[in-house]
Amino acid sequence: MNARAPPVRHRAPRARRPEPSTSRRAALRTRNRTTRKAGVLVSGLLATSLATGLLTQSPAAAEPAVTDYTLSVDADRTGPAIDPTMYGVFFEDINNAADGGLYAELVQNRSFEYSPVDNRAYTPLTAWQQTASGGATGTLKAVDDAQRLNERNRTHLRLDLAGTGGTTGRFGIVNSGYGAGMALKEGTRYDFSVWARTDSAAGTRLTTELRSGDGTVLSAPLDLTVRGDRWAKYTGTLVPKVTTTAGRLAVTGRGAGTLRLDMVSLFPRDTYKGRKNGLRKDLADKIAALDPGFLRFPGGCLVNTGSHDAYEAPNWERRRSYQWKDTIGPVEQRAVNANFWGYHQSYGLGYYEYFQFSEDIGAMPLPVVPALVTGCGENRATDDPALLRRHIQDTLDLIEFANGPVTSPWGRKRAEMGHPKPFGLTHLGVGNEENLPDAFFARFTEFRTAIEARYPEITIVSNSGPSSGGATFDRLWDLNRQAGVDLVDEHYYNSPQWFLENNNRYDSYDRTGPKVFLGEYASRDNRFSNALSEAAFMTGLERNADVVKLASYAPLLADVHQNQWRPDMIWFDNNRSWGSTSYEVQKLFMNNTGDRVVPSRASATPSVSGPITGAIGLSTWATAAAYDDVEVTAANGTSLLKDDFSAGASRWTPAAGRGAWAVEDGAYVQSDEAAENTLVTAGDTGWQDYDLKVRATKKSGREGFLVAFGVRDTGNLFWWNLGGWGNTRSAVEKTADGGKQSLLENATTIETGRPYDIHVQVRGRQVTLYLDGQKWGSFTDDKTAEPFRHVVTRDKGDLVVKVVNAQATAARTSIDLGTADVAPTARLTTLEGAPDAVNSADASPIQPRRSTLAGIGRTFTHTFPAHSVTFLRVRAG
Repeated sequence: MNARAPPVRHRAPRARRPEPSTSRRAALRTRNRTTRKAGVLVSGLLATSLATGLLTQSPAAAEPAVTDYTLSVDADRTGPAIDPTMYGVFFEDINNAADGGLYAELVQNRSFEYSPVDNRAYTPLTAWQQTASGGATGTLKAVDDAQRLNERNRTHLRLDLAGTGGTTGRFGIVNSGYGAGMALKEGTRYDFSVWARTDSAAGTRLTTELRSGDGTVLSAPLDLTVRGDRWAKYTGTLVPKVTTTAGRLAVTGRGAGTLRLDMVSLFPRDTYKGRKNGLRKDLADKIAALDPGFLRFPGGCLVNTGSHDAYEAPNWERRRSYQWKDTIGPVEQRAVNANFWGYHQSYGLGYYEYFQFSEDIGAMPLPVVPALVTGCGENRATDDPALLRRHIQDTLDLIEFANGPVTSPWGRKRAEMGHPKPFGLTHLGVGNEENLPDAFFARFTEFRTAIEARYPEITIVSNSGPSSGGATFDRLWDLNRQAGVDLVDEHYYNSPQWFLENNNRYDSYDRTGPKVFLGEYASRDNRFSNALSEAAFMTGLERNADVVKLASYAPLLADVHQNQWRPDMIWFDNNRSWGSTSYEVQKLFMNNTGDRVVPSRASATPSVSGPITGAIGLSTWATAAAYDDVEVTAANGTSLLKDDFSAGASRWTPAAGRGAWAVEDGAYVQSDEAAENTLVTAGDTGWQDYDLKVRATKKSGREGFLVAFGVRDTGNLFWWNLGGWGNTRSAVEKTADGGKQSLLENATTIETGRPYDIHVQVRGRQVTLYLDGQKWGSFTDDKTAEPFRHVVTRDKGDLVVKVVNAQATAARTSIDLGTADVAPTARLTTLEGAPDAVNSADASPIQPRRSTLAGIGRTFTHTFPAHSVTFLRVRAG
């Protein structure tokens, strides 16, 4: 997962589209005439936005707008084979996906280990409150002393009971669970456990019960007696009398003396597959319903960020990279960690559970280990040979843990945890989104050499950095290619337009080079328009199944109340879960992949393009900067705007509502170095073919400055991001409907206090950029966002025709299956809806609609609805 998720930096080479044949041109003329008869001009059906190139609906015609297409299938030919593991899922503990999410534990901060290291708002008593009844008194405190449970579980709760309250008074704590509280179902069993010790010679009476937020008791009490001043585990069962989503767990003591508690736990008995220390059933069921071919875990940015040291003194209070040995064994002995995304990780959901879940859902396990080069904004590489050797040995031990016999040290550890049979690990990733390509690859090579020497059967996965292009991407692909790496993990999060434009990304990839593992990808939001663009892109993944061997959308899970990221596939609160529109698309493709591509071809959508058009803007990101001497000149020399700010800044309009802009010493200054995206704009959205010049000076902060052009509104613009990503590189980024992509990038960084002369020249869709009088780069924004995409696969003899129509007009399509040997009816599955539709807990407008289509033959016509994904399954006759 990208920490700031830099957008795409590179466009893969594309094959030149051949000129249409004579018969094809005739077909196009016929289609155009047919479309005009429907009252819609071909050139106006899908007007291309001059600023962004996005396809938008023309004014309504007298009849529903329809565009005509042809789709021909070469049923007698065979395309690439599709591996059964092609589509999978990627789990990362982002958006509270583990604790409070997939991991079924209901008690938050069960071991009192929350710390400001996790989050500045946390304390060891976060999610806990004191409670007392019947006149009982006492004190409570989270402590780290010699009486701790173990070295890795250092903090525990000390309750000093005053002995007040007689035989009925109780003093203790209440846990509020995650979110609004604990979701409890009437009559359902919940397994309670706690580690405790007491210095009372007579023992301490311990009572647990379920409560509501106002203190109402919801269950019969569970009474236990804690005996002895050594840690012991106490267990029992609680059954709520009502259903609530705001439950609490109370743990109270009676009498006098010191009572110590740790690892206070409450699990629903009904976990996925009924497993102890198991998974939340509704979330696991939704993942299993995807029928994933693999499960990649545990991250993401979790893997390689933070310290790579072992969990030992003096490093208790620091965030460490995710290390698998910290996460196995009895849960009370596992380490804890500060999550990269700003919260706490208990590691109750650890490597053993990941392997078990993979087996339960029939998915190939694909763990990822750190390569000792940080990523996700942390650009450091270890220079400690001993530390590198330890991590390499840890990786070899991981393979033994997964596959070794019970007679091996780590195979025996797996068996002791309840799984004597090997898990059957075949693939393993080393590293994730590193921005230091040469440093990463040097260390990756050492891992690879050691693994291949001992386990030559393991496929080792490398990566290509944090985005779909740019200098890091190109360098890592060169290194991977030269070394003959088997699989290269690509990650990118881009705008819907990028996905529509890049369906053919993998058409030109080397068929003899490394294969692609598309480990993280998504369009940046959760609307149906995002899912449609992803579906269009997935047809290109399947068409190139000989190159793209594995693919997983990301992120997988998100807590609706606490999340860092959108898009996400499955959303949840403490009681409910629902699939996003992208979930429905992924499920449709993953449940109907097929085993081989069938060659096919379709006509394209008529489109109209125009010049880049829009106003100009100035912005900053976590930086204070000054701008002066802004000048905009038309290509014919006419002055459009000239501002030295001597008369103030009345011509500029704040667009983002953030930042502190003011004229200071004759310059326009944004002085809040914590503010992000502080865009202000000036000029006319109709401007085109112009030169923008401005002088910019960084005053303080983490980055550089941003100069915008082609500004239609805050969600549709271009900007030159100089000194972005922590002042590590610069890029031209394009924002279309709020989603970003990068069109050009290099390693330029920005110095503080130095004035820079910036010049942006816009001519049609060609842009040339100059920095201090020197040409910095140029690009042409002319890719077509094709809304009509398809692929055909064969699934156990059936032809599965998959069509995406991501536009506001229906697609009337003449289909030629290339064979007469088909059944007269076909099964149709359709996802259809408004492009802005969003699935939620209360309403999920995007759901599959199943029907039967009659009149199937070698040739037939079908109209695919606007804004739809349709799978047409045709059975052999």
